[in-house]
Amino acid sequence: MKLIILNDYDQASEWAAKYIRNKILQFSPGPNKYFTLGLPTGKSTPLGCYKKLIEYYKNGALSFQYVKTFNMDEYVGLPRDHPESYHSFMWNNFFKHIDIKAENTHILDGNAADLQAECDAFEKKITAAGGIQLFVGGQEVNDRLQLVKSEKKMC
Repeated sequence: MKLIILNDYDQASEWAAKYIRNKILQFSPGPNKYFTLGLPTGKSTPLGCYKKLIEYYKNGALSFQYVKTFNMDEYVGLPRDHPESYHSFMWNNFFKHIDIKAENTHILDGNAADLQAECDAFEKKITAAGGIQLFVGGQEVNDRLQLVKSEKKMC
Protein backbone atom coordinates (compact mmCIF):
# COMPACT_ATOMS: atom_id res chain seq x y z
CA MET A 1 0.00 0.00 0.00
CA LYS A 2 1.17 3.50 -0.80
CA LEU A 3 0.32 6.43 1.48
CA ILE A 4 0.15 9.88 -0.09
CA ILE A 5 -0.23 12.80 2.31
CA LEU A 6 -1.52 16.05 0.84
CA ASN A 7 -2.38 19.40 2.36
CA ASP A 8 -6.09 19.66 1.59
CA TYR A 9 -9.17 18.42 -0.24
CA ASP A 10 -8.31 20.19 -3.50
CA GLN A 11 -4.85 18.65 -3.65
CA ALA A 12 -6.25 15.21 -2.83
CA SER A 13 -8.94 15.58 -5.50
CA GLU A 14 -6.45 16.68 -8.14
CA TRP A 15 -4.01 13.90 -7.23
CA ALA A 16 -6.79 11.31 -7.47
CA ALA A 17 -8.02 12.61 -10.82
CA LYS A 18 -4.48 12.58 -12.24
CA TYR A 19 -3.96 9.05 -10.97
CA ILE A 20 -7.20 7.87 -12.57
CA ARG A 21 -6.42 9.70 -15.82
CA ASN A 22 -2.94 8.20 -15.98
CA LYS A 23 -4.21 4.67 -15.31
CA ILE A 24 -6.80 4.98 -18.07
CA LEU A 25 -4.25 6.38 -20.54
CA GLN A 26 -1.64 3.72 -19.67
CA PHE A 27 -4.25 1.02 -20.26
CA SER A 28 -4.90 2.38 -23.79
CA PRO A 29 -8.59 1.46 -23.95
CA GLY A 30 -10.29 0.88 -27.28
CA PRO A 31 -13.32 -0.76 -28.90
CA ASN A 32 -12.19 -4.24 -27.87
CA LYS A 33 -10.46 -3.26 -24.62
CA TYR A 34 -12.47 -1.30 -22.03
CA PHE A 35 -10.96 0.15 -18.88
CA THR A 36 -13.20 -0.78 -15.95
CA LEU A 37 -13.41 1.74 -13.14
CA GLY A 38 -15.09 1.29 -9.76
CA LEU A 39 -16.40 4.58 -8.39
CA PRO A 40 -17.58 5.92 -5.07
CA THR A 41 -20.72 7.96 -4.95
CA GLY A 42 -20.86 9.90 -1.72
CA LYS A 43 -22.58 13.24 -1.72
CA SER A 44 -19.65 15.62 -1.68
CA THR A 45 -16.24 14.03 -1.21
CA PRO A 46 -15.72 12.66 -4.76
CA LEU A 47 -16.95 15.90 -6.40
CA GLY A 48 -13.53 17.55 -6.62
CA CYS A 49 -12.08 14.50 -8.31
CA TYR A 50 -15.04 14.23 -10.71
CA LYS A 51 -14.79 17.93 -11.58
CA LYS A 52 -11.11 17.52 -12.42
CA LEU A 53 -11.84 14.44 -14.57
CA ILE A 54 -14.52 16.46 -16.39
CA GLU A 55 -11.94 19.19 -16.96
CA TYR A 56 -9.50 16.64 -18.45
CA TYR A 57 -12.25 15.43 -20.76
CA LYS A 58 -13.24 18.95 -21.86
CA ASN A 59 -9.58 19.83 -22.51
CA GLY A 60 -9.17 16.74 -24.69
CA ALA A 61 -6.73 15.07 -22.28
CA LEU A 62 -9.02 12.13 -21.49
CA SER A 63 -11.89 10.21 -23.04
CA PHE A 64 -14.34 7.90 -21.33
CA GLN A 65 -15.60 6.43 -24.61
CA TYR A 66 -14.02 3.06 -23.77
CA VAL A 67 -14.47 3.12 -20.01
CA LYS A 68 -17.02 1.12 -18.03
CA THR A 69 -17.93 2.19 -14.52
CA PHE A 70 -19.40 0.36 -11.56
CA ASN A 71 -20.65 2.32 -8.58
CA MET A 72 -20.48 0.63 -5.23
CA ASP A 73 -23.78 1.69 -3.73
CA GLU A 74 -27.32 2.94 -4.05
CA TYR A 75 -30.12 3.63 -1.59
CA VAL A 76 -32.73 0.90 -1.18
CA GLY A 77 -36.24 2.12 -1.95
CA LEU A 78 -35.27 5.51 -3.35
CA PRO A 79 -36.34 5.99 -7.00
CA ARG A 80 -33.38 6.36 -9.36
CA ASP A 81 -34.64 9.75 -10.55
CA HIS A 82 -34.96 11.10 -6.99
CA PRO A 83 -32.49 13.99 -6.52
CA GLU A 84 -30.94 12.23 -3.50
CA SER A 85 -30.32 8.91 -5.28
CA TYR A 86 -26.79 7.98 -6.17
CA HIS A 87 -27.96 7.38 -9.73
CA SER A 88 -29.03 11.04 -9.97
CA PHE A 89 -25.87 12.18 -8.22
CA MET A 90 -23.60 10.39 -10.69
CA TRP A 91 -25.48 11.56 -13.77
CA ASN A 92 -25.82 15.16 -12.61
CA ASN A 93 -22.28 15.52 -11.30
CA PHE A 94 -20.21 13.35 -13.61
CA PHE A 95 -21.61 11.13 -16.36
CA LYS A 96 -23.59 13.76 -18.30
CA HIS A 97 -20.45 15.92 -18.55
CA ILE A 98 -18.20 13.31 -20.20
CA ASP A 99 -18.37 11.07 -23.28
CA ILE A 100 -19.28 7.83 -21.50
CA LYS A 101 -22.12 5.81 -22.98
CA ALA A 102 -25.08 5.15 -20.66
CA GLU A 103 -24.80 1.40 -21.22
CA ASN A 104 -21.25 1.53 -19.83
CA THR A 105 -22.33 2.98 -16.47
CA HIS A 106 -23.51 0.55 -13.84
CA ILE A 107 -25.27 1.51 -10.63
CA LEU A 108 -27.16 -0.93 -8.44
CA ASP A 109 -30.96 -0.79 -8.60
CA GLY A 110 -32.14 -0.02 -5.08
CA ASN A 111 -35.71 -0.78 -6.15
CA ALA A 112 -35.09 -4.27 -7.47
CA ALA A 113 -37.74 -6.75 -6.32
CA ASP A 114 -34.96 -9.13 -5.25
CA LEU A 115 -31.95 -7.22 -3.91
CA GLN A 116 -29.77 -10.32 -3.66
CA ALA A 117 -30.49 -11.17 -7.30
CA GLU A 118 -29.62 -7.56 -8.19
CA CYS A 119 -26.28 -7.90 -6.40
CA ASP A 120 -25.61 -11.24 -8.06
CA ALA A 121 -26.39 -9.78 -11.50
CA PHE A 122 -24.13 -6.80 -10.74
CA GLU A 123 -21.29 -9.17 -9.86
CA LYS A 124 -21.81 -11.02 -13.15
CA LYS A 125 -21.60 -7.72 -15.04
CA ILE A 126 -18.28 -6.99 -13.35
CA THR A 127 -16.99 -10.44 -14.25
CA ALA A 128 -18.23 -10.06 -17.85
CA ALA A 129 -16.38 -6.73 -18.05
CA GLY A 130 -13.15 -8.50 -17.10
CA GLY A 131 -13.06 -7.33 -13.49
CA ILE A 132 -12.23 -3.86 -12.25
CA GLN A 133 -8.87 -2.35 -13.20
CA LEU A 134 -9.08 0.45 -10.62
CA PHE A 135 -11.49 0.94 -7.76
CA VAL A 136 -11.68 4.39 -6.19
CA GLY A 137 -12.74 3.47 -2.68
CA GLY A 138 -13.66 6.89 -1.38
CA GLN A 139 -12.36 10.13 -0.03
CA GLU A 140 -13.00 10.89 3.60
CA VAL A 141 -13.42 14.15 5.49
CA ASN A 142 -9.76 14.15 6.49
CA ASP A 143 -8.81 14.00 2.77
CA ARG A 144 -7.73 10.36 2.82
CA LEU A 145 -8.30 8.77 -0.56
CA GLN A 146 -8.46 5.04 -1.16
CA LEU A 147 -7.48 3.72 -4.58
CA VAL A 148 -7.76 -0.04 -4.68
CA LYS A 149 -7.23 -2.64 -7.35
CA SER A 150 -10.13 -4.92 -6.61
CA GLU A 151 -12.31 -7.69 -7.90
CA LYS A 152 -13.83 -8.44 -4.49
CA LYS A 153 -17.52 -8.86 -3.84
CA MET A 154 -19.34 -5.54 -3.59
CA CYS A 155 -22.76 -6.72 -2.41
